[in-house]
Amino acid sequence: MKNYTFRYGDGAVDIPLDEKNVLGELHGNRFPAIESIPTALDDALNHSIDAPALKDWLEPGDRVCLVISDMSRFWMRQDKVIPPLVDYMNRSGIPDGQITILVANGTHLGGDEQELRTLVTDAIFDRVQVVNHDCTAPDLVDIGITPHGTRVKINPIAANADKVVCLGACTHHVMAGFGGGRKSILPGISAMDSICHNHAYALDPACLRSNPRIGNGKTIDNPLNDDMCEAAKLVKNLYIVNLVLNAEMQLCEIYAGHYLKSWEKACEAVDRIYRVDVPERADMIIASCGGFPKDMSLYQGTKTIDNVESGLKPGGTLVLLIEAREGGGPAEYFDWIQNWVSGTMEARLREHFTVPGYIFLLNCEQAKRYNILMLTSVAPETVAPMGLKAFSDIESLMKCAQPEGKKIYVIPNGSTVVPRVKGESL
Repeated sequence: MKNYTFRYGDGAVDIPLDEKNVLGELHGNRFPAIESIPTALDDALNHSIDAPALKDWLEPGDRVCLVISDMSRFWMRQDKVIPPLVDYMNRSGIPDGQITILVANGTHLGGDEQELRTLVTDAIFDRVQVVNHDCTAPDLVDIGITPHGTRVKINPIAANADKVVCLGACTHHVMAGFGGGRKSILPGISAMDSICHNHAYALDPACLRSNPRIGNGKTIDNPLNDDMCEAAKLVKNLYIVNLVLNAEMQLCEIYAGHYLKSWEKACEAVDRIYRVDVPERADMIIASCGGFPKDMSLYQGTKTIDNVESGLKPGGTLVLLIEAREGGGPAEYFDWIQNWVSGTMEARLREHFTVPGYIFLLNCEQAKRYNILMLTSVAPETVAPMGLKAFSDIESLMKCAQPEGKKIYVIPNGSTVVPRVKGESL
């Protein structure tokens, strides 16, 4: 027997397993962290992908809107990148007074002053104007309609800027295939109506289920991703800076330049880091979300389920360590249970699409495909209608899981690992 350690909330849980049943302990591929972020950033900006160097693209007198991610993406540690990025703009002839930092909140509530200071650092906050995007604001600017029919309205600061520079991190995404890049525009700084119209492509147009054309790593013929790219194309004078983190959540790559081409390079890097080849699908996967904040809620934990299921046989057992101290996450998450049980979810979700509602539907779908057993603080009776099984102690959970004789993958950090059987398509 061997003890395998998994992060859980702020602590850890040990699970003893017979090694002969363990097909492998899966980790993201090793990529070294960037030694000097300012140096690496300068190099990326000066050698832009399919675009002029940022210093050549910027012109004296330009009003620059720098779009950054909100606190829900703080794991990317953009506070380490923003100061050298602003300094680079200064050296390129753009003083602090001509820069506005716009926080791409999407549908999230904007942060208070302390959160904004955390995002950009005190030094930058005291030098540069920092503004929260509000997706319900009355002054959002219509910049056109995508070929998919989404009317795109964005924040006036970006719409009226001479140049727009977006800073984000690329990772696998449960709906858009990959995060980063064009997502800074839609949903990042777009109107609620624009976001809802785009995200509704997550539903299969023919029936109530998630659209099989969307999902982790899927970008080809993904209507939600295509629509996001089309929305970004409507923004004049757009430049993208894409961050990539290694499995240890350290910044390891920076790609900058064309809004689409540089992001595609970042996506390739994410696949090289997080995608792990496996010989076969397992009967059981035991995975942690990676501890807090990755396991702060069921909503956040969806990423881990979506990541690891490509290594699990249909009908297999997923043991998921997810503390979920914030329960479902968004306030409306568990509100969908009644609609799910009563069979009215399709009508409600199609009438007013919301991301928490969709994630709830996705979790219910996952519970149909697999036997999902969770070590969690959420009460068993709360998630039982969804088909999920909750346990408060690991001993009871593993007794129910019955790992004896099963082929098992152990994944200590499911947020950074995507197992893939060679030859299987996305």
